[in-house]
Amino acid sequence: MFVRIPTDRRPQPNTLDEFGLTSAFNRIIGLGEFTYRKGTEIFGEKEPAVYVYQVKHGAVRSYKLLSDGRRQIGAFHLVGDIFGLENGDEHRFTAEAVVETVVRLIKRESLQLVAAKDAVVSHNLLSMITRNLEHAENHMLLLGRKTAVERVAAFLLEMDFRTGADKMSLPMNRLDIADYLGLTLETVSRALSSLRKAGVLTFLDHDQREIMLNDRRRLADFDPQGPAQP
Repeated sequence: MFVRIPTDRRPQPNTLDEFGLTSAFNRIIGLGEFTYRKGTEIFGEKEPAVYVYQVKHGAVRSYKLLSDGRRQIGAFHLVGDIFGLENGDEHRFTAEAVVETVVRLIKRESLQLVAAKDAVVSHNLLSMITRNLEHAENHMLLLGRKTAVERVAAFLLEMDFRTGADKMSLPMNRLDIADYLGLTLETVSRALSSLRKAGVLTFLDHDQREIMLNDRRRLADFDPQGPAQP
């Protein structure tokens, strides 16, 4: 079965800046690049954490399968996001391409060696780990919201904050959103319909993934605990 398409099998000379990490000396590193088809696993839970990844194009979801067979999505990684950076030696989540996705990757060991010699890189990695922790805390709060509309509103505000575009183009489908918010597919659909009827948003395509937010202030009113920002 097809797993991945190597855009270039050989590591190429790149700078850490291109990987989204500033450095004191703009160090040259070797980055691999792969294209993953929609639904293809990038790495699995409990696999050795050998590489650190960056989304160049597309989107990635990180998830766990619960003991009862349900899927809980912990995070969506969008263009420019770095993921797969673990505290331990194994991945805690499975990462999968949401759509056809191009990722860059660097060996974790190489990144650690650079960080040991470059205080700027070390600071960047610490900041990244802190942001990941903040996102996990915000996601926990999001799952604690009482109503489905509050959760969906928080999700839309998060995506709006992260994409920064007038028109929101969601790579994930409603089942992905449901598994991220701890809701059923039908509940997410009803919540989105309620927000549309309230005039807060407009669907711009048949699949309802292209969304125009008509009133961000009113959308925020549906989420009294505040937006879940990464």
